[in-house]
Amino acid sequence: MLKDLLERNAAWSTTRQSEDPGYFARLAGQQSPEFFWIGCSDSRVPANVVAGLDPGEVFVHRNVANVVHSTDMNLLSALEFAVEALKVREIIVCGHYGCGGVKAATEDLPHGLADHWLEPIRRLARSYSVDLGRERDLEAQRDRLAELNVAESVRRVCETPILQRAWLRRADIRVHGLIYGLKDGLLRNLDCSIGPGHFLAANSEMERAL
Repeated sequence: MLKDLLERNAAWSTTRQSEDPGYFARLAGQQSPEFFWIGCSDSRVPANVVAGLDPGEVFVHRNVANVVHSTDMNLLSALEFAVEALKVREIIVCGHYGCGGVKAATEDLPHGLADHWLEPIRRLARSYSVDLGRERDLEAQRDRLAELNVAESVRRVCETPILQRAWLRRADIRVHGLIYGLKDGLLRNLDCSIGPGHFLAANSEMERAL
């Protein structure tokens, strides 16, 4: 299997160079992506492929069920590098329907370390239990919970000191929530985007209150 993987890589490299002789030289020279993508580790949802982007156009962090933990140094380091060094202006949190992490969070079964990781999703399920109960079946409930998890992760990204400092210095950064459909290959906008105007307005109201 490894031999096959290396052969596929060699074929891809040869084809890419024949189509665009300067492609790898440009990539090696500088990394300048437009997007920072926080997605799920699921092998069926690779950021470049589903977004139709080439290598170099998106900086990626992936974890189980695209959860944003305030203590996840891996994610926070990537976020800080994206904002401070790469000057990315569009941050995307992308979940997907049929997410195994969301499924695991709703099962009364042991999943090892994943049970600790998925605790924020279980809290969401408890908080929105009435709304989720209105869905037609368990699959629909889990898909709705996947959407709620994306929206919650967008909010948590915006609450990080990294984003708050960037917005205080008037950086034009926006955070968006998308969800991907495994059954049709489409990305959907969950309309939970947050930008600097929203944050600064909230700060102004707080300052007036003080």
